[in-house]
Amino acid sequence: MTNIEMLENTLPIAPLKLIAMESCKPLGQKVNDYIVSFRENTINEVTESPLYRNYKANNYQVDCSCPRFGSGEAKGILKETIRGTDLFIMTDVCNYSLTYTVNGHLNHMSPDDHYQDLKRIIAAATGKARRINVIMPFLYESRQHKRTRRESLDCALALEELDAMGVSNIITFDAHDPRVQNAIPLSGFDSFNPQYQFLKALFREVPDLKADKDHLMIISPDEGAMHRAVYFSNVLGVDMGMFYKRRDYSTVVNGKNPIVAHEFLGDDVTGKDVLIVDDMISSGESMLDVAKQLKDRNAGRVFVCTTFGLFTDGFDKFDEYYNKGYISKVITTNLTYLPPELYEKPYFVKADMSKFIALIIDSLNHDVPISSVISPTDKIHALLEKREKGLL
Repeated sequence: MTNIEMLENTLPIAPLKLIAMESCKPLGQKVNDYIVSFRENTINEVTESPLYRNYKANNYQVDCSCPRFGSGEAKGILKETIRGTDLFIMTDVCNYSLTYTVNGHLNHMSPDDHYQDLKRIIAAATGKARRINVIMPFLYESRQHKRTRRESLDCALALEELDAMGVSNIITFDAHDPRVQNAIPLSGFDSFNPQYQFLKALFREVPDLKADKDHLMIISPDEGAMHRAVYFSNVLGVDMGMFYKRRDYSTVVNGKNPIVAHEFLGDDVTGKDVLIVDDMISSGESMLDVAKQLKDRNAGRVFVCTTFGLFTDGFDKFDEYYNKGYISKVITTNLTYLPPELYEKPYFVKADMSKFIALIIDSLNHDVPISSVISPTDKIHALLEKREKGLL
């Protein structure tokens, strides 16, 4: 039975409501529009049963806000009732574009600020929702997922805190280390991956890309991204290679150990297009160095696929490497804030995740299995078949 058939034959567990925090309003609006479309087209006759109350609607979003006092303190306000609903709250902790004032000084919102606002909205619900689900595409503090020496375990603490506040499900994407869910073993935690959306965007942007073992190779920029590269390699039937990051563990710069060198492990890449896959571009220094080394090894075009494009050091280096031919395209999702100037870059390709998120929300609201959503293998095979037939 397909996912759509399951949705048509299953009752929702409660009326659906969606809160898109200020940090992800545009993405939340697109998700809402997709859910409206799904429910208009998949259910032909809605019964008069109370279980279908508000099932079809033009808008599932809840109006809310987190106003701040002059001191920088804030409060969460829900402007309509959410009693008895299946509440989904979306937040982007990486949206640095939002600002507020502290004693007259302008302050950009940090991940800590966004996380506090999320808790404020959960607190404003005061336990009246039937179920609370949090969609946090970039998992808060996920880069601080393990302890070495005397360090805080921030991600685990945040998950425990949300669990204690009554959150039933936490939905994230490409978690830096999914094992952090061990902090809340009895609560719902799902980490989804955008492999299908990457390939769909790449095939549309690069029509002449040949996805076979003679023309394409998958590259992991480090050992931590190996599972992503292995998946792409298996589903596409192409070879893969990886780089090993040799770090100076005696030094800490900007909170991390600097990379001394990238060592390549893999077959000859001469003449082949290469696809580098990773979970995020932070400063981009590591990714760009990998791209340069691949070009130095006579690789063809270099395509970068990354779930989160943070670009914390700006775009100057990416512009330089694109102009020098080291990179051809950078594919990233709209799960986190992307500055307007990025859309003007000739190398930028957006992988839209709004329909995927809407499908996840609709499936969870109906309490149906989401195994077909978690594993996109069948969809990728269908995509490759369409491409072979010239339908894409």
